[in-house]
Amino acid sequence: MKIAFAYVGPTGDGGWTFAHDQARKAVEKEFGDKVATSFVENVPESADAERVIRDMASQGNKLIFGTTFGYMEPMLKVAADTPGVKFEHATGYKTAENMRTYDSRTYEGAYMAGVIAGKMTKSNTIGVVGSIPIPEVIRNINAFTLGAQSTNPKIKTKVVWVNEWFAPPKETEAATSLINGGADVLMQNTDSSAVLQTAEKLGKRAFGWDSDMKAYAPKAHLGSAVINWAPYYISATKDALEGKWTTGKSWWGVKEGAIDMVSVAEDVPEDVKKKVDEIKAGLKDGSFTIWKGPITDNTGKVQIAKDTVADDGFLGGINFFVKGVDGKVPGGKK
Repeated sequence: MKIAFAYVGPTGDGGWTFAHDQARKAVEKEFGDKVATSFVENVPESADAERVIRDMASQGNKLIFGTTFGYMEPMLKVAADTPGVKFEHATGYKTAENMRTYDSRTYEGAYMAGVIAGKMTKSNTIGVVGSIPIPEVIRNINAFTLGAQSTNPKIKTKVVWVNEWFAPPKETEAATSLINGGADVLMQNTDSSAVLQTAEKLGKRAFGWDSDMKAYAPKAHLGSAVINWAPYYISATKDALEGKWTTGKSWWGVKEGAIDMVSVAEDVPEDVKKKVDEIKAGLKDGSFTIWKGPITDNTGKVQIAKDTVADDGFLGGINFFVKGVDGKVPGGKK
């Protein structure tokens, strides 16, 4: 079976696309000569995406993965025209008979990063380089802040948006601006290692995102919130090979082995490492939940009532910042 992957960035970005490509290699290893995989990197979230995905279908690929939010509409169009092909779209919310969605609970990694950030900041100001203001990214900023508040109630979070997923020069600029604004621990929701490298250059701390980025800036690196797409890609390929593939939505996290916090820095205090391990265990067995009320937004409005646990529908539409995050969500509710 021929399987194709459309990537938004280069496979060597060290982050998002790199993580997807590692999972593609895991599929090859798992299924051997039963599959043949290929990929196209740097596919823009534009009309080009439709052209590339259409091309993949015409080349006889029977399973096609589109690995970024902006491929949703182009993929829907191609899926409607090629019913014999199965389509998988990462991070979106629209499905069709032959197109399903999959995502990872990156907010779990962001929360664990926050737990560490809260203890490691000296200025009580932490920063996030945001990519595109969609619920996925806003959710991660909020989770990072909630995690930090759990170890340090005085925390405040600053956000600078770059409005792209992969733009190392803009990411560098945003990180510099956050550090100049007083943030001494940074997280990102962008795809390159630029934020981490900028933190090292300026003597601050930061996290790797999507993949283990320790090697890029070992002095600054506090830990990496990683995604392992391999369990999902192997499961989806197995479904397709066995004729069991059906449409639907998957959202995998620590529980399914898709999210982890790795390479935690040696100078992170033992009690904090222990807390991260406890959270990881709680997320795995369901005894810990991040989105339990009361949670208020930064205007003072209660968004999740006391003792209420937010469901995935609520999480899928988050467009507010929690208390402690500076500023407004671009284009969000005033």
